[in-house]
Amino acid sequence: MEDAENNIVYAGFWLRFCATAIDNILIILLTCIPVSMIYGFDKYKNNDSFYLGPWHFLIEFVIPVMLVIWLWVRFSATPGKMLLRLKVVDIKTLQPISFRQAIIRYFGYVPSIFCFLIGIIWIAFDKHKQGWHDKLASTAVIRVTK
Repeated sequence: MEDAENNIVYAGFWLRFCATAIDNILIILLTCIPVSMIYGFDKYKNNDSFYLGPWHFLIEFVIPVMLVIWLWVRFSATPGKMLLRLKVVDIKTLQPISFRQAIIRYFGYVPSIFCFLIGIIWIAFDKHKQGWHDKLASTAVIRVTK
């Protein structure tokens, strides 16, 4: 969707979905390999437990959270968004988001996802293509045209 007044193009649902898919593939590759090397591929593959140990928690949960937040603050995008020429910006100023906004946005995915994905699907119908996590953090995802 385009905001003709400000010459802004908001990234729609499917474009953002593709960026997220790219990011998730990268995160899986960057986390599964080290965890399986530490705990053994068989234990990692055949384990019914959500928790294998402290390294598992650090590599698969803590590091990805810190990495995504850092990427949003430092580059206004994750690799998937960079590849598709998207940026996460403050909705009011169109400037890079703050650390506080990044944290709110990241943890805003929880209600967006756990309410039957309504907060994510909302992107497809919102005027500024914001999901609930964007609304909570006052952010938007825009297309970079330069």
